[in-house]
Amino acid sequence: MKLAVAAHSTDSEALAPKIEAFFDELVSCAKPVVLVGGYWGLMRRVVDASLRRGLAVIALLPIEREDVELPEGAVGIRTGCEYRCRSVMLVRSADAVAAFGGAAGTMIEVLMGYAMGKPVFVLTNTGLASDNLAKAFPEYIDERKTAAVRYFGEPREMAREICRSRAGGKIAEVG
Repeated sequence: MKLAVAAHSTDSEALAPKIEAFFDELVSCAKPVVLVGGYWGLMRRVVDASLRRGLAVIALLPIEREDVELPEGAVGIRTGCEYRCRSVMLVRSADAVAAFGGAAGTMIEVLMGYAMGKPVFVLTNTGLASDNLAKAFPEYIDERKTAAVRYFGEPREMAREICRSRAGGKIAEVG
């Protein structure tokens, strides 16, 4: 499974334990390739948590931040694209999208995931703008019902649901 992770470009100490809890639970049932859009802010925490658990990490870097130094074990791809174009590659390359809180960029990736028919899992109660998604959109964003968008207040439950969806054949196996 390839899991795109959408996360804020600034850091949050408050969300660090939630990211750790998510990956602790996820690796008990799945070993996804983790796709991120960079190595700063919350994305840095996602990359570091993933690598500590032995997961493969691919960072699709926007042209504005291609010079970022990635930790050993992470693979960087210089996309040559600005942030939003990079987001298309990130989501298109994934089997599912997990959002850990953010602003417009995170919300764009959630909406892209839905539009592309990818299962989308959104952590709420982050204190960030993406918390508004649960208020604005129900399980399906529009009448097409291309994929469910599911909201979770607890990161371990979000990880368990990704595992259940994967086991149920809703998320493609990779490898």
